[in-house]
Amino acid sequence: MKKFLIIGLGNIGAEYINTRHNIGFKVVDEIARELGGDWQTVKLGSLAEVKVKGRTLLLLKPNTYMNLSGKAVQYWMEKEKIPVENILVITDDLNLAFGTIRIKAKGSDGGHNGLKSIQATLNSAAYPRFRFGISDEFKKGQQVDYVLGVWDDKEKELLPERLKMASKAVQEFALAGLNNAMNTYNGK
Repeated sequence: MKKFLIIGLGNIGAEYINTRHNIGFKVVDEIARELGGDWQTVKLGSLAEVKVKGRTLLLLKPNTYMNLSGKAVQYWMEKEKIPVENILVITDDLNLAFGTIRIKAKGSDGGHNGLKSIQATLNSAAYPRFRFGISDEFKKGQQVDYVLGVWDDKEKELLPERLKMASKAVQEFALAGLNNAMNTYNGK
């Protein structure tokens, strides 16, 4: 049985639950909800195991805070013997319009502290990542407040449908591979 580690990046704590920066947590929560996964508190995070058509998806929400995400990713990759091509890191992206999906095999950290940590820990930028657009609708100097801010009313209305799309994209990654997931979902 093929195994995948799907990492949703976010920050722990009630004050971060509905912030844009926690979209990674929201996506893995949606996958767990759809596929019947139960969250367990584990070393360095929360983990839910789900199955889809003969594949096992280990959904991980690191509890290390964003800037130490690499520690949790490396630990669970080693513990579960999951190769780098079978991980998918889900994160927010200011450079994409709200709800837009971009899946890539590798890339820069784009200034994202979670991706910086993973890149430093794995000593490589060549790992699959899934960027969920949060747009850049903020005034100069307001980036931190925007990213750590809650969704506006329009975003809240559209979020459930975008989360369902994100869940389908992650399942496509596990079932049909990275290239198929990119071809089918990038830009949607």
